[in-house]
Amino acid sequence: MNEQYVVGLHEVDQTRVAVVGGKGAHLGGLSRIEGVRVPDGFCVTTDAFRRVVAEEPSMGGLLDELSGLSPDDQDGIRTLSAQIRRTVEGIAIPDDLAEAITRALTRIGERSAYAVRSSATAEDLPTASFAGQQDTYLNVMGPTAILQHISRCWASLFTERAVTYRRRNGIDHGSVHMAVVVQQMAFPQASGILFTADPVTGNRTVATVDAGFGLGEALVSGLVNPDVFKVRDGDIIDKTIAVKQRAIDALPGGGTREVAIAADRQEQPALTDAQVVRLVQLGRRIEAHFGRPQDIEWCLVDDGFQIVQSRPITTLFPIPEADDAENHVYVSVGHQQMMTDPMKPLGLSVWQLTAMVAMHEAGGRLFVDVTRRLASPASRDGLLDLMGRGDPLTRDALETVLDREDFLPTLPDAGPGGSPAGGRPAPTAPAQGEPAPSSPAPGAAAPSEPASQASAPSEPASQDSAPSEAAPKSPDPAIVTELIERNRASNAALERDIRTKTGPELFDFLLEAFEEHKRVLSDPLNIQAIMAGMEATWWLNDKLHEWLGEKNAADILTLSAPDNITSEMGLALLDVADVIRPHPHVVAFLQDVEDEGFLDELAKLAGGAEARDAIEAYLDRYGMRCAGEIDITRPRWRERPTTLVPAILDNVRNFQPGAAGRRFEEGRQRALRKEQDVLARLRALPDGERRAEATKRMIDQVRAFIGYREYPKYGIVSRSFVYKQALLGEAERLVRAGVVPEQEDVFYLTFQEFRDAVRSNRVDGGLIQQRKEAFRAHQALTPPRVLTSDGEAVTGSYRRDDAPAGALIGLPVSAGTVEGRARVILDMADADLEAGDILVTTFTDPSWSPLFVGIAGLVTEVGGLMTHGAVIAREYGLPAVVGVDRATRLIRDGQRIRVHGTEGYIEILS
Repeated sequence: MNEQYVVGLHEVDQTRVAVVGGKGAHLGGLSRIEGVRVPDGFCVTTDAFRRVVAEEPSMGGLLDELSGLSPDDQDGIRTLSAQIRRTVEGIAIPDDLAEAITRALTRIGERSAYAVRSSATAEDLPTASFAGQQDTYLNVMGPTAILQHISRCWASLFTERAVTYRRRNGIDHGSVHMAVVVQQMAFPQASGILFTADPVTGNRTVATVDAGFGLGEALVSGLVNPDVFKVRDGDIIDKTIAVKQRAIDALPGGGTREVAIAADRQEQPALTDAQVVRLVQLGRRIEAHFGRPQDIEWCLVDDGFQIVQSRPITTLFPIPEADDAENHVYVSVGHQQMMTDPMKPLGLSVWQLTAMVAMHEAGGRLFVDVTRRLASPASRDGLLDLMGRGDPLTRDALETVLDREDFLPTLPDAGPGGSPAGGRPAPTAPAQGEPAPSSPAPGAAAPSEPASQASAPSEPASQDSAPSEAAPKSPDPAIVTELIERNRASNAALERDIRTKTGPELFDFLLEAFEEHKRVLSDPLNIQAIMAGMEATWWLNDKLHEWLGEKNAADILTLSAPDNITSEMGLALLDVADVIRPHPHVVAFLQDVEDEGFLDELAKLAGGAEARDAIEAYLDRYGMRCAGEIDITRPRWRERPTTLVPAILDNVRNFQPGAAGRRFEEGRQRALRKEQDVLARLRALPDGERRAEATKRMIDQVRAFIGYREYPKYGIVSRSFVYKQALLGEAERLVRAGVVPEQEDVFYLTFQEFRDAVRSNRVDGGLIQQRKEAFRAHQALTPPRVLTSDGEAVTGSYRRDDAPAGALIGLPVSAGTVEGRARVILDMADADLEAGDILVTTFTDPSWSPLFVGIAGLVTEVGGLMTHGAVIAREYGLPAVVGVDRATRLIRDGQRIRVHGTEGYIEILS
């Protein structure tokens, strides 16, 4: 019977996590790898932990109480976790269990020194390492001390840091159990950590070795800085030798001590170069065994390496799968689409099926492979120019990859997407409705068009040659109305035809609808209209900067441009506030709204029927929108109307009646005055009449077309909501049939898997659970703008020196300077804004536009010149800087900041 409580390391492997925890399972797996030395030892199993805890009747109630605490309730967690630890440590180890442990010690050597190490069932996993969350005790000697430290390890499952970590990772306290590894001590000359992939860049071809003298605790505790070696293909490509003044050694009678290192050894490397290379070779063998990059703890004993732990590196961003062994370069779709959060499998697969270009999934995000366009000289410059206009950080990241001459070969022209005579790529269909500058795959999305087409890009202004002063030919503005009508007709047909479709027939119908979806987007007229507005913007900014010295002049010239569905959405919510403002009972009711059915209750109040009708009308036009709307699984405003309530209340509080009309007219008049000023100044220049005439044509063109830039995305999201409603109907049928417990479980299936489930009335519940866990893990990852097939996350930089010291650098997208209170908001539903506030957030898609009417400036971590937030900021005249790395962490909520929207930087004033 005792065998279930104590098992040798050599008896287990990584399949036995439930029995011996993550650390024990990995050590058992390590011990089976040829050539890998692991100190002998055994595991006290999770059965032992469960038995001991079950003997304390108060534990059930304490764990229930712990599960009820918020992860932010640090005081409550601190108090309760301490009480649980005292309780666990106070439980006597049963005699038969103590005897089994003592027998295992006798087998190895009762007088040996041991490391006693916690090994929880939720640690060293591919999605959560739990590194440092439980306790390890070194150089423990004698059965009595070892039994005492086993109890301490059990108790360490409930340290404050471990409890908080589990809560933040969505792991139930009651589902986690603790095993304990008891392992012979290694007394090393040197020790440290080996990462088989670079933990900073993610590059899987570069291993990093941290090394110091003595026990590894000196490095883990931060007592000393380590020597750092970087190794690629068997060669040390970089090394830094630290001054190591202290070390931790084992005491003869047990325990450890801090010791000084002799002066003549402090600057000596802890490992020779040959030892480093040998260690990395060993690490590659371990990595191959476990099938993923590893974080390995090692000890050097008598010129031989002993491995005392190996766990997956959970912070690395995954690499898209490729069907070859060639090098690849991927560009993030999320950074172009203003949604860098992970997507659920159904959302990913629907986006892939409706996208205009092949997209690859990794880490719950989508990427486009730009390898061929980047490697081909004929298409490379056009790609970089297009990327740079949208997001300079993406361009710089791509150039960083190009600088590594051995990474990409020089390939012949990729064909579609190559540069036309004008020097930039021919205009392309947007990837899911985004215009080419913010498309993840310029040049790959649409049927090719002749370079001479009216919307073909013109050559940008050059620093070393006189640019052409002729403005591109303007298309007929009437095509905007025609395109909007075409889109409405297509969506109306979709809504009409989908009503009769159910079961497998629905999925067949949707596949046809996806083709119509792509046909609408790839319509050459659609592309022409999008490009016309952007080409005019580029032309105006280039020429007016050259001729008049004005930066970003188009920002003011596009204020209150007509037909912008997204800016109209923000102004329309001001009109809703006008209906609500005169009714204090309605305002008071909305301040306490939590239930999504509040609109029915609202109608019972004085003035409530009018308020409900105004909100319903708004939802009829815009209810398909939401944050992260490119993911079909995200809840829409129509599904969660409470999301809009904070913005409505802000508008009631901060604005007077009629604000929407006044706001639009003020912007229109300001743009008109700017136009008159620019034209007058141009006419005063040599050849001014010709320049003024060309500029006037471009101003008319930008105002006619720039608003339409927002409409294709609106059409996409409208169609997607129709798809979603039909798919949820099928999900409800699966719930009624007992195939899945909840409707939203189908979000963790791909479109094809969902289709198969409807046909067979069967779903793999384990697969859904696995996908849920993967999605939680993906939420902790930060996607890179550019990712290589080596796994390197390339971030890019602005490479500017024209900003004040300490300023946060970004991309200027809407001119002007504003000073105000920073409001760091990560969820629109949490908005609480006052007039003059500056919104600081990770990214803004069209769903954030209702907040723009009430703020004075905008700062985002993600964005480009023509992404939605930038376009609407210009429409409303808000100074804005986007692409500011870690803005939501570097700027604290409530700080006073100054946003320089013309120059592209932010100053923190307090």
